[in-house]
Amino acid sequence: MELAYLTHGPARPSERPPLLVLLHGVGADERDLLPLAAQLDPRLLCVSVRAPREYPVMGHSWFDIDWSTVPPTHDLAQAEESRAAVAALLPELVRRHGTDPARTFLLGFSQGGAMALAVALTRPDLVRGLVVHSGRLLPDLPARAAAGEALARLDAIVLHGTDDPVLPVERGREVRDFLAPLLGPRLRYAEHDAGHEITPASLDDVARWLRDRIG
Repeated sequence: MELAYLTHGPARPSERPPLLVLLHGVGADERDLLPLAAQLDPRLLCVSVRAPREYPVMGHSWFDIDWSTVPPTHDLAQAEESRAAVAALLPELVRRHGTDPARTFLLGFSQGGAMALAVALTRPDLVRGLVVHSGRLLPDLPARAAAGEALARLDAIVLHGTDDPVLPVERGREVRDFLAPLLGPRLRYAEHDAGHEITPASLDDVARWLRDRIG
């Protein structure tokens, strides 16, 4: 499965720039998160990836969701296909664009946050840092996630809006509670007075967190 993407930057070029891969939510596409790049560290090469599945209303998705069930049912086979495709893309991006493989970061919003979490925890050798914004934990991930020394170089920040009507803040807290014993002090968690959105305050958190880890 080949994934389409758009790139931005780096505004401050270097021989081996750090890489930030952006994964959008349901119904969006690779153009949705790319404008964030202008407000992040200018050393970053930002790559915004289009999810592989067309969403019935508009845009794309990483996997189908059956909204007729309570709770909604996720197509985990499709999620695994997308996870594998993103994991395969990461070293290819390093090769194509000459980025620093030791400074590859993932930022996922909503369903893209679930996907970023799945990629980072199953292939932590490919990822230095993880941003999960307004996301959730896929139900099959706890049984598949790496642990111990495999996660020794992975840092994460999890952000969620307290008034999120799409994925309630409890989903963010579930991610926090799952990651806390795995990452310890390398996990940061923050809640914002917001809905299902990236706000100036949460983006500022992301920008500072990334800047501190780019070095």
